[in-house]
Amino acid sequence: MTTVNNAKQIHPALDWLLRLFKGIMVGIGFITPGLSGGVLAVVLGIYEPLIRFLSNLRHKFIQNALFFLPVAVGGVIGMVAFAAVVDIAFTHQPALFTWLFIGFITGTFPSLFKTAGKQGRTWTHWLILAIVAVGTLFLLRWMDNAQLVQLTPSFGTWLLSGALIGLGVVVPGLSPSNFLIYFGIYQPMAAGLRVLDLGVAVPLGLGGLIIVLVLAKLIAWLFKKAYTVIYHLILGVVIGSTIAIIPEGVSGWMIALSALLFVLGALASFGMSRLDEKYEREELFA
Repeated sequence: MTTVNNAKQIHPALDWLLRLFKGIMVGIGFITPGLSGGVLAVVLGIYEPLIRFLSNLRHKFIQNALFFLPVAVGGVIGMVAFAAVVDIAFTHQPALFTWLFIGFITGTFPSLFKTAGKQGRTWTHWLILAIVAVGTLFLLRWMDNAQLVQLTPSFGTWLLSGALIGLGVVVPGLSPSNFLIYFGIYQPMAAGLRVLDLGVAVPLGLGGLIIVLVLAKLIAWLFKKAYTVIYHLILGVVIGSTIAIIPEGVSGWMIALSALLFVLGALASFGMSRLDEKYEREELFA
C-alpha cells in the first residue's frame, strides 16, 4: 500500500523570509536589556533544531547550514542594524518597547506549551515549571539591584562578552545584555556594533561560537534523555524572565499604548506560530 503525504509545504521564499525574521528577532533579543535571545529562539521554534545541528555538525551539514543561513543573517542584522534603534528605544520609551516584546513572547506561548507536553506531562513537570519560574524571577530581580562592576574594554573583555552571548543561545532565559550592563560594557559594545568595529565584533563572534559549540552536545544529550523535563525547565525560565521584565510606573496614555503594542506583538507572533504548525518542513535534524 502506498502512503500519500497530504501535508502542505510552505513556499520556499516565504519560509526563507520567515527564518530571516526569526533570526532578526533573536539578534535583537541578544542586545536588548532584559530580553533573552535563547528564549526568543525557543518561542520561535528554532532552539531545539539549532542545538541538535550544532551538537552534530557532520549530520546533513549542507542541508542544515542552508536552513539556518537566513537565521544567522537575520541574527547579525538584528544585532548590528538594530543596535542604535534598541539604544534609542530604551533611552526614550523603554516601557513601550518592552511591552511589545512581552506580547511577542506571550503570543507564542500556546505553541511552546504544546511542544513541551507532546510526550506527556505529570505533576512533577508542573512543579519543575513553577519552581524554575519563581527562581528565575528572583534571580533577575536580584541582578537588577546588584551593584555594577566596571570592566575595561579589551579583546579579552569582548571575548568574555561573546561567551555570555553564546550562553544566552544555549541557556534560554539568560539575558546577556543584563550581564553586560552589570559589567559596564553594554554601551561600548552597542557603540562598536553600530559602526561595525571589527575589534569588537570579531572577539564577540569568536567567544559566542566557542561556548555554543562546547555546550551544544550537552544540551542535545539532555533533550534526548529527558525531553519533557528540559522543556518544562525552559518553560519556567520563559515565564519567570517574562514576568521579570514587566515595566513599572506606566500611567496615563502610556497604559493604552502599551496595551496596544502588547496585543499587536501577541497577534503577530501567534500568527507566525500557527503558520509554522500549518506547514510541514523536511525533517533535517533527526
